Amino acid sequence: MQKLIRIEPSKCIGCKSCEMACSFRHRGEFAPSKSRIVNEVFMEEAQFITVTCMQCNDPWCLKACPKGAISKDLTSGIVEVDELKCVGCRTCVSACPFGMIKYLDESGKADKCNLCGTDFPECVTFCPTHCLKYSEEDLPLREKVLRFARTMKDGQGEV
Repeated sequence: MQKLIRIEPSKCIGCKSCEMACSFRHRGEFAPSKSRIVNEVFMEEAQFITVTCMQCNDPWCLKACPKGAISKDLTSGIVEVDELKCVGCRTCVSACPFGMIKYLDESGKADKCNLCGTDFPECVTFCPTHCLKYSEEDLPLREKVLRFARTMKDGQGEV
């Protein structure tokens, strides 16, 4: 069964350690703007929401890519961008309903979470409160997380 990064929002303290670990691992610098995981801070509500690629079962980004630069490994479930095939058109960025694919100016390519490939995800390793877990997919929980992410994206703030 596919493994995913699972997030427990109630444990998140908004420290952004996940963003720092991710950007350093993949870009060699501590730059949250270059992270593949996003930790949003909502000060008025005193809430911290962490979101990363859902490694969708039927990825919109994959369908949208005109060059076939995005693929899904059927064994691991990881959705990846092939930088050699990517032309930087940003169609995948527009297609992702969660905004989890970014366009990197310096490379001119799309970038997204690949669960650190065959390694253990760096963001999970460095999360001080253990609100991030790397475990087998739990379909009912996945649906709950998807509903939560859609609700937050729509700006409703309530689940």
